[in-house]
Amino acid sequence: MTKSDARTETPRARFGVHEAKTHLSKLLQRVSAGDSIDIERRGVVVAQLVPPAVAHKREVGFDRGRFTVPDDFNDLLPDELLRDFGI
Repeated sequence: MTKSDARTETPRARFGVHEAKTHLSKLLQRVSAGDSIDIERRGVVVAQLVPPAVAHKREVGFDRGRFTVPDDFNDLLPDELLRDFGI
């Protein structure tokens, strides 16, 4: 494998639980900037702080025409059905 084939992934920053609690706001700033951080207890990673997945922008009207509200939507329910629900 040539040097250009190797991944250039940088190692994640690692912090102990106590240090992570003490500096949480600073770690969150780093994560907001794109860093990923491992939190470890006794040398074992127990959690990871990673940036959230990018949310897809919602498209207005995407399901338009797939459902129509029936004309009787706001009508009172039949007495029999109301009794079944204890109303």
